[in-house]
Amino acid sequence: MEIQDGAELCFPQLLNTSCRKPTPHQFEAVLLHIVMSSISVLIVVLNLLVIISVSHFRQLHTPTNILLLSLAVSDFLVGFVLLPGEIYLQTQCWLLGYMMCCLLYYVSGIVFSTSVGNMVLISIDRYVAICHPLHYPTRITATKAKLYASMCWFCSIFYISVAFQDVLNQPDINNSCDGECILDISPIALVSDLVLTFITPVTAIILLYMRIFVVAVSQAHAMRSHTAAVTHQHSVTLSTRKSELKAARTLGVIVIVFLICLCPYYCASLAGASTYSVNLTSIMFFFNSCLNPLIYALFYPWFRKALPLSWGLGDKPSTAIPGSFLYWL
Repeated sequence: MEIQDGAELCFPQLLNTSCRKPTPHQFEAVLLHIVMSSISVLIVVLNLLVIISVSHFRQLHTPTNILLLSLAVSDFLVGFVLLPGEIYLQTQCWLLGYMMCCLLYYVSGIVFSTSVGNMVLISIDRYVAICHPLHYPTRITATKAKLYASMCWFCSIFYISVAFQDVLNQPDINNSCDGECILDISPIALVSDLVLTFITPVTAIILLYMRIFVVAVSQAHAMRSHTAAVTHQHSVTLSTRKSELKAARTLGVIVIVFLICLCPYYCASLAGASTYSVNLTSIMFFFNSCLNPLIYALFYPWFRKALPLSWGLGDKPSTAIPGSFLYWL
């Protein structure tokens, strides 16, 4: 291996096999890493608040919130594992060994595919709630939501384990020198991953929310036209429908933001863009993991009410907090 003059090596004792040390002293690189470190802290703190809030209060153990909890766990892992690993890869030589390198990419694949799966489950949940409201209480229950979320994680682990089988068996297969951590995916695996974790789920999400939008608009017009003529009993039903429509709007914002942050990263990676362009799209992709809790805080009163209680700053929710989910909306 030919070494340029003045180049520092990751392993000076291995002149022929050592990689060169990264040189992140340029202004753009330093700024990029500062931004990524800040995003990592925000992701961990904000999603930890969501996890504590939903887990702590039984009143929040609804099917939709269970799916949001699963999404918060995957977002938390992005800030706690993936972003620090990404920063380390760009600023230091990889000194943790080939197996840890494979595990980093392995966990990244699981978290990414699970996040996409959670988005599909959230879209299905809102589709049934809006388009088939009479069947929603029986088709989507808290127990079934836990089962679906668990299956999403299990399927992601199984799929990534199959995709990474050769890499896990030979951790150093993709590394050309010591101190390097890269993942070289075959064209067949890349195409299958593109179809299974990007094109198919994104298409399903878009189609579901197009249907939800059409039904939600028609229901909103129907409710406005009958508001003056409803009885008190009917007003309770209308209140429930308004809550469902509000939840669909909020989750629609989450899904749209997710697609906006996901598509540029995937397109830049597939197009073989420059490292700087991929880093910028990576920031957008990672930043999405801290946007979801901010969307909850803006649109969900239950999240704002649960935050001080989660940290012991308010009264405990005994009889003061009704069991109805509508109280939190």
